[in-house]
Amino acid sequence: MSAPQLVPNQPVKGVLLLCVAVFLFASVDGLAKYLSAFYPVALVVWARYCVHTLLMAVAFLPQYRLEVLRTRQPLLQLARALSLLAVSLLFTTGLLFMPLAEQTAVLFIAPILITVYSALFLAEKIRAGQWLAVGAGFVGVLIIVRPGGALFTPAALFPLGAAACFSCYQLLTRKISETDSPVTSNFLTGLINSLVMSCGLVFFWQEPSVSHVVLMLALGSCGMCGHLLLTHSFRYATPAVLAPISYAQIVFAGLLGALFFAHTPDPWALAGMLVIGLSGLAIALSKRT
Repeated sequence: MSAPQLVPNQPVKGVLLLCVAVFLFASVDGLAKYLSAFYPVALVVWARYCVHTLLMAVAFLPQYRLEVLRTRQPLLQLARALSLLAVSLLFTTGLLFMPLAEQTAVLFIAPILITVYSALFLAEKIRAGQWLAVGAGFVGVLIIVRPGGALFTPAALFPLGAAACFSCYQLLTRKISETDSPVTSNFLTGLINSLVMSCGLVFFWQEPSVSHVVLMLALGSCGMCGHLLLTHSFRYATPAVLAPISYAQIVFAGLLGALFFAHTPDPWALAGMLVIGLSGLAIALSKRT
């Protein structure tokens, strides 16, 4: 399956698709946080990708058959899938120790890390203003996990590691989208990660209750739909237009954390989130010129 053609001049549609996608991503994180209090993190992640893969198989195999597996960049697809698997494992583990909103905010230094990666590995020229935004983003992280604060523990390395892996995932997605369709990329990601996690299932299996099975189905469904909507949103609007919208996930995470986990970020955490968001927006806007 080849990459779909871009549909120009429909930025509103792209923005709406992305808004729904980031809400679904925040929902995935909220469900994962809840379920990981009862089950091993590996089991929660395994359930997410298995449900993801089964739903995509039901939805797309009848129409595309084995064509859905056809990729022009198999090694990059493997690297992309494993990058997202690392994000899931690290982020879900971190949710055991950190509140949802704060950890989501730390994850959003990924666009800032992409700027660093572009300079180090792609030899792209980065402007002084962009480097200032990178520095400000890391200051935002320090404000959230400030020394002496309750979140200043080794557990803060989990969302930082997830952000590093997520930036790799985004760079690989950008490259793969030039040749492969969103359906192929997302199906392969789910399939690869399901197979990888299934290899260790005997070590972390724990029979879930009926109600938790329903939540695991919701976890995988939200993840699959979110990734499909995310990739399709870029058909209708440019990354520069969509980048500011992606930060709505921090807001959604904060709302879900308050509603379901009785946690509201303190003023310092809110300030750090704002700094990270503004830093990411500054980088996105600088790339429009």
